[in-house]
Amino acid sequence: MKKTHFAKAIDELKIMLFEVATLAEEATNIAVSAVESNNVNIATKVINDDTKIDALEIKIEEECLKILALYQPVAGDLRNVITILKVNNEIERIGDLAVNIAERVADMNLYWESCCEKIDFQLMVKMTCSMLKDALDSLAYEDVTKAVCVIRSDDIIDSYHKENYQKVRDYILKYPKEAQYYMDCLTVSRCLERIADIATNIAEDVVYLESGTIVRHQHEGEEHARQ
Repeated sequence: MKKTHFAKAIDELKIMLFEVATLAEEATNIAVSAVESNNVNIATKVINDDTKIDALEIKIEEECLKILALYQPVAGDLRNVITILKVNNEIERIGDLAVNIAERVADMNLYWESCCEKIDFQLMVKMTCSMLKDALDSLAYEDVTKAVCVIRSDDIIDSYHKENYQKVRDYILKYPKEAQYYMDCLTVSRCLERIADIATNIAEDVVYLESGTIVRHQHEGEEHARQ
Protein backbone atom coordinates (compact mmCIF):
# COMPACT_ATOMS: atom_id res chain seq x y z
CA MET A 1 0.00 0.00 0.00
CA LYS A 2 2.84 2.39 0.90
CA LYS A 3 4.50 1.67 -2.46
CA THR A 4 1.25 2.45 -4.29
CA HIS A 5 0.87 5.78 -2.51
CA PHE A 6 4.50 6.65 -3.28
CA ALA A 7 4.03 5.85 -6.98
CA LYS A 8 0.91 8.02 -7.09
CA ALA A 9 2.76 10.90 -5.38
CA ILE A 10 5.60 10.64 -7.91
CA ASP A 11 3.14 10.65 -10.82
CA GLU A 12 1.50 13.80 -9.46
CA LEU A 13 4.93 15.41 -9.05
CA LYS A 14 5.82 14.61 -12.66
CA ILE A 15 2.57 16.18 -13.87
CA MET A 16 3.45 19.40 -12.04
CA LEU A 17 7.04 19.22 -13.31
CA PHE A 18 5.97 18.96 -16.94
CA GLU A 19 3.50 21.79 -16.36
CA VAL A 20 6.25 24.14 -15.18
CA ALA A 21 8.54 22.84 -17.95
CA THR A 22 5.92 23.77 -20.54
CA LEU A 23 5.66 27.27 -19.09
CA ALA A 24 9.45 27.72 -19.15
CA GLU A 25 9.71 26.41 -22.71
CA GLU A 26 6.94 28.77 -23.85
CA ALA A 27 8.60 31.69 -22.05
CA THR A 28 11.87 31.01 -23.86
CA ASN A 29 10.20 30.83 -27.27
CA ILE A 30 8.19 34.01 -26.65
CA ALA A 31 11.20 35.94 -25.31
CA VAL A 32 13.28 35.02 -28.35
CA SER A 33 10.39 35.92 -30.64
CA ALA A 34 10.20 39.31 -28.92
CA VAL A 35 13.89 39.91 -29.66
CA GLU A 36 13.56 38.88 -33.29
CA SER A 37 10.40 40.95 -33.91
CA ASN A 38 11.33 43.85 -31.61
CA ASN A 39 8.01 43.39 -29.82
CA VAL A 40 8.07 45.03 -26.40
CA ASN A 41 4.50 43.95 -25.56
CA ILE A 42 5.13 40.20 -25.72
CA ALA A 43 8.45 40.69 -23.94
CA THR A 44 6.53 42.31 -21.08
CA LYS A 45 4.21 39.29 -20.96
CA VAL A 46 7.18 36.98 -20.39
CA ILE A 47 8.36 39.16 -17.51
CA ASN A 48 4.91 39.32 -15.89
CA ASP A 49 4.21 35.59 -16.27
CA ASP A 50 7.42 34.52 -14.50
CA THR A 51 5.60 34.50 -11.14
CA LYS A 52 3.65 31.42 -12.33
CA ILE A 53 6.89 29.51 -12.87
CA ASP A 54 8.26 30.62 -9.50
CA ALA A 55 5.10 29.55 -7.67
CA LEU A 56 5.06 26.11 -9.27
CA GLU A 57 8.77 25.62 -8.59
CA ILE A 58 8.20 26.27 -4.88
CA LYS A 59 5.17 23.96 -4.78
CA ILE A 60 7.09 21.11 -6.44
CA GLU A 61 10.04 21.52 -4.07
CA GLU A 62 7.73 21.44 -1.04
CA GLU A 63 6.03 18.26 -2.31
CA CYS A 64 9.41 16.60 -2.91
CA LEU A 65 10.49 17.34 0.65
CA LYS A 66 7.20 15.96 1.99
CA ILE A 67 7.70 12.74 0.03
CA LEU A 68 11.27 12.35 1.29
CA ALA A 69 10.10 12.78 4.89
CA LEU A 70 7.01 10.58 4.58
CA TYR A 71 8.28 7.65 2.51
CA GLN A 72 12.06 7.76 3.05
CA PRO A 73 12.69 6.28 -0.42
CA VAL A 74 15.86 4.40 -1.36
CA ALA A 75 17.65 3.28 -4.56
CA GLY A 76 15.61 3.96 -7.72
CA ASP A 77 12.77 5.62 -5.83
CA LEU A 78 15.20 8.03 -4.21
CA ARG A 79 16.77 8.82 -7.60
CA ASN A 80 13.30 9.69 -8.88
CA VAL A 81 12.71 12.28 -6.18
CA ILE A 82 16.24 13.71 -6.39
CA THR A 83 15.98 14.03 -10.17
CA ILE A 84 12.64 15.83 -9.93
CA LEU A 85 14.11 18.22 -7.34
CA LYS A 86 17.14 18.97 -9.53
CA VAL A 87 15.20 19.35 -12.78
CA ASN A 88 12.63 21.55 -11.04
CA ASN A 89 15.39 23.95 -10.03
CA GLU A 90 16.90 23.89 -13.53
CA ILE A 91 13.54 24.73 -15.10
CA GLU A 92 13.06 27.70 -12.79
CA ARG A 93 16.45 29.00 -13.97
CA ILE A 94 15.26 28.72 -17.58
CA GLY A 95 12.32 30.96 -16.67
CA ASP A 96 14.72 33.51 -15.19
CA LEU A 97 16.88 33.45 -18.31
CA ALA A 98 13.81 33.92 -20.52
CA VAL A 99 12.95 36.98 -18.42
CA ASN A 100 16.52 38.25 -18.81
CA ILE A 101 16.20 37.95 -22.61
CA ALA A 102 12.80 39.67 -22.55
CA GLU A 103 14.17 42.53 -20.45
CA ARG A 104 16.66 43.37 -23.19
CA VAL A 105 13.94 44.05 -25.75
CA ALA A 106 12.87 47.49 -24.52
CA ASP A 107 16.49 48.64 -24.52
CA MET A 108 17.23 47.13 -27.93
CA ASN A 109 14.13 48.86 -29.29
CA LEU A 110 15.87 52.23 -28.86
CA TYR A 111 18.50 51.21 -31.43
CA TRP A 112 16.36 49.11 -33.76
CA GLU A 113 16.10 51.69 -36.56
CA SER A 114 19.59 53.16 -36.31
CA CYS A 115 21.55 49.93 -35.94
CA CYS A 116 23.46 49.17 -39.14
CA GLU A 117 24.24 45.48 -38.63
CA LYS A 118 22.15 43.17 -36.48
CA ILE A 119 23.24 39.85 -35.02
CA ASP A 120 21.33 36.89 -36.39
CA PHE A 121 20.33 34.49 -33.60
CA GLN A 122 18.24 32.24 -35.83
CA LEU A 123 20.49 29.15 -35.88
CA MET A 124 21.43 29.47 -32.20
CA VAL A 125 17.79 29.90 -31.18
CA LYS A 126 16.61 26.98 -33.25
CA MET A 127 19.19 24.62 -31.81
CA THR A 128 18.82 25.85 -28.22
CA CYS A 129 15.04 25.43 -28.29
CA SER A 130 15.46 22.02 -29.93
CA MET A 131 17.88 20.92 -27.20
CA LEU A 132 15.49 22.09 -24.51
CA LYS A 133 12.55 20.27 -26.08
CA ASP A 134 14.57 17.07 -26.56
CA ALA A 135 15.86 17.20 -22.98
CA LEU A 136 12.32 17.53 -21.62
CA ASP A 137 11.10 14.77 -23.98
CA SER A 138 13.92 12.49 -22.84
CA LEU A 139 12.74 13.03 -19.26
CA ALA A 140 9.08 12.44 -20.12
CA TYR A 141 9.75 9.25 -22.10
CA GLU A 142 12.80 8.06 -20.12
CA ASP A 143 14.79 8.15 -23.36
CA VAL A 144 18.50 7.91 -22.57
CA THR A 145 19.48 7.87 -26.26
CA LYS A 146 17.83 11.24 -26.83
CA ALA A 147 19.38 12.57 -23.63
CA VAL A 148 22.87 11.62 -24.83
CA CYS A 149 22.22 13.44 -28.15
CA VAL A 150 21.38 16.60 -26.19
CA ILE A 151 24.58 16.32 -24.19
CA ARG A 152 26.66 15.98 -27.35
CA SER A 153 25.02 19.07 -28.91
CA ASP A 154 26.16 21.49 -26.21
CA ASP A 155 29.55 22.22 -27.80
CA ILE A 156 27.83 23.55 -30.93
CA ILE A 157 25.93 26.16 -28.90
CA ASP A 158 29.18 27.14 -27.19
CA SER A 159 30.73 27.77 -30.62
CA TYR A 160 27.76 29.96 -31.64
CA HIS A 161 28.21 32.04 -28.50
CA LYS A 162 31.93 32.47 -29.20
CA GLU A 163 31.11 33.67 -32.72
CA ASN A 164 28.57 36.16 -31.33
CA TYR A 165 31.12 37.45 -28.83
CA GLN A 166 33.56 38.11 -31.67
CA LYS A 167 30.86 39.88 -33.71
CA VAL A 168 29.87 42.07 -30.76
CA ARG A 169 33.47 43.08 -30.18
CA ASP A 170 33.96 43.93 -33.86
CA TYR A 171 30.67 45.83 -34.19
CA ILE A 172 31.27 47.92 -31.07
CA LEU A 173 34.58 49.05 -32.52
CA LYS A 174 32.91 49.74 -35.86
CA TYR A 175 29.73 51.38 -34.50
CA PRO A 176 30.53 52.76 -31.02
CA LYS A 177 27.25 54.72 -30.83
CA GLU A 178 25.33 51.44 -30.95
CA ALA A 179 27.51 49.79 -28.27
CA GLN A 180 24.58 49.30 -25.88
CA TYR A 181 22.58 47.45 -28.53
CA TYR A 182 25.43 45.03 -29.13
CA MET A 183 25.94 44.51 -25.40
CA ASP A 184 22.25 43.58 -25.18
CA CYS A 185 22.81 41.13 -28.05
CA LEU A 186 25.69 39.58 -26.12
CA THR A 187 23.39 39.15 -23.10
CA VAL A 188 20.82 37.40 -25.27
CA SER A 189 23.51 35.10 -26.66
CA ARG A 190 24.82 34.33 -23.19
CA CYS A 191 21.31 33.52 -21.94
CA LEU A 192 20.74 31.16 -24.86
CA GLU A 193 24.04 29.46 -24.12
CA ARG A 194 23.01 29.01 -20.49
CA ILE A 195 19.61 27.60 -21.48
CA ALA A 196 21.46 25.06 -23.63
CA ASP A 197 23.67 24.28 -20.63
CA ILE A 198 20.56 23.68 -18.53
CA ALA A 199 19.08 21.43 -21.23
CA THR A 200 22.35 19.48 -21.04
CA ASN A 201 22.07 19.28 -17.25
CA ILE A 202 18.52 17.92 -17.53
CA ALA A 203 19.70 15.34 -20.07
CA GLU A 204 22.48 14.29 -17.70
CA ASP A 205 19.89 13.94 -14.93
CA VAL A 206 17.88 11.62 -17.18
CA VAL A 207 20.93 9.39 -17.65
CA TYR A 208 21.39 9.39 -13.85
CA LEU A 209 17.72 8.56 -13.28
CA GLU A 210 17.73 5.62 -15.65
CA SER A 211 21.18 4.17 -14.93
CA GLY A 212 22.31 5.56 -11.59
CA THR A 213 25.45 6.81 -13.34
CA ILE A 214 26.55 10.43 -12.85
CA VAL A 215 27.80 11.67 -16.23
CA ARG A 216 28.06 15.38 -15.45
CA HIS A 217 31.35 16.90 -16.72
CA GLN A 218 32.42 13.63 -18.37
CA HIS A 219 31.94 15.01 -21.89
CA GLU A 220 34.05 18.02 -20.87
CA GLY A 221 36.82 15.64 -19.83
CA GLU A 222 36.61 13.93 -23.19
CA GLU A 223 36.90 17.28 -24.95
CA HIS A 224 40.02 18.21 -22.94
CA ALA A 225 41.55 14.83 -23.73
CA ARG A 226 41.15 15.50 -27.46
CA GLN A 227 42.89 18.87 -27.25
